[in-house]
Amino acid sequence: MKIPAKPTVILRSCRDYDPEKIRTIIREGLEELGLRPFGRTLVKPNLVAAGPMFPYAYTRPEFGEGVLRALRDVGSSSMTELAAGERCGITVPTRVAMKESGWDKMLEKLDVKRYCFEEEQQVEIPLTHPQRLRDYLFTPEPVARADFFVNCPKFKAHPWTTVTFSLKAYIGIQDDRHRLIDHDHKLDEKIADLQHIIQPQFIAIDAITAGEGRMLTPTPFPLGMIIMGNSQVAFDAVCCNIIGVDPMTVPHIRLAAEQGFGTTNLSEIAISGDVTLAEAQARAQGFKVGLIRVEKYFEGTNITAYAGPPPEKEASDYCWGGCPGAIEEAIEILRVFDKETDAKMPRIHVVFGRYDGGIAAGPGEKVVFIGDCAQWKGEIAGKLVEIKNIYKNRDTLDPHTITSQDIFAKLATAKAKLRGDVIRLEGCPVSVAEQVLALVSIGGLKNPYYDRENMMTFGRAYLGWKARVTLNRLQRKRYQQNGTFAHRGQAAPELPL
Repeated sequence: MKIPAKPTVILRSCRDYDPEKIRTIIREGLEELGLRPFGRTLVKPNLVAAGPMFPYAYTRPEFGEGVLRALRDVGSSSMTELAAGERCGITVPTRVAMKESGWDKMLEKLDVKRYCFEEEQQVEIPLTHPQRLRDYLFTPEPVARADFFVNCPKFKAHPWTTVTFSLKAYIGIQDDRHRLIDHDHKLDEKIADLQHIIQPQFIAIDAITAGEGRMLTPTPFPLGMIIMGNSQVAFDAVCCNIIGVDPMTVPHIRLAAEQGFGTTNLSEIAISGDVTLAEAQARAQGFKVGLIRVEKYFEGTNITAYAGPPPEKEASDYCWGGCPGAIEEAIEILRVFDKETDAKMPRIHVVFGRYDGGIAAGPGEKVVFIGDCAQWKGEIAGKLVEIKNIYKNRDTLDPHTITSQDIFAKLATAKAKLRGDVIRLEGCPVSVAEQVLALVSIGGLKNPYYDRENMMTFGRAYLGWKARVTLNRLQRKRYQQNGTFAHRGQAAPELPL
């Protein structure tokens, strides 16, 4: 897709989740931008997590309804398919997020197709730009084949990347196996690489109730806006300026701009709408972003954190995109689910990266070294301990063959990994889900994965997901034997599942 020479960002006031009002605003935005959806039109919301525990983490279904109705208003005669798709986070089946968020019910009402991206065939996309981390990425077929792509993120802070607007939401266009590759201190570079898969013709962010401070459990912030645009970098630059952040200090925005995906210079961006930039900035006064080092984050709690740099050759002093941020999100989830989390948690010590200082652990206090790059040597409670770096070079991870451990496997092995007072959790990164389970076991906390109210929904969604993946394997074999895609008549690429 060609990036607009003069990108436009539209700021509109909208205080309520009224689908008809949202529909009108979105339709007017499409018309102002001269956009008409066509062919396979795909809407991607941010449904990283949803339901009662995460009320402000996701794009609301009322917002999605307004967007989908507006797309039909403008492009009903030119679209061959209208669909919505996403891959949620924390190892939960997307079917759960679709149901718990209300998107399932809304899509059924509108007769709009649903895609759970981890259940779809995965398509290899080659990369050729000089700054790439890899020579190819994988994305689900609905994304790879979309003719008109609409990004509908949630306006939120993020503990790993400062903000999560349009560019960062692209983590959701990969399934679990592929999204966790490079989801470490190179996360910003990974986000920039993902932009080479597809660019949205239209962006509309749910900023009616924004989320500050966190990514999964943000505090609600009544911003009362819908923001629309036609260029991701320009769009994110304006959103950053609204909350008083210089977009060039957000690495993934800077990298995407340097790779030609748009400008961060406000003088080169047309800003229109019924809210001025100054008025939007006044509404956003006091908005908190989430970039906090893990040592500072746990001050005053029973958890003491120690963080050293990631592997030396990677040239970074802190792993913003990996294990330290994951434990911050993990404890926030547990605080929501179990109000006694901080009181129940015993004194523990968590260590990340190549840490060189002392660890002030007393007798019986657990010390948990988290991540493959954790490295340390010294005495703990009078005993000599050496933790070796087992980090695997990036080029040894092959997206064609990499596998992921599903949540039931994680549940089955969680306790076994936590025996003794000195513990090593392997992974790069060690995911939010794994760190939730570790903290549950150490602290004797309520386990959100065993919540009686959620188990039936979770179990059904899990079985449906696995059944669909099995069917995909059979279809892939048939496609490879026939040499074609049955539904498109195109040569079949490699489609790993």
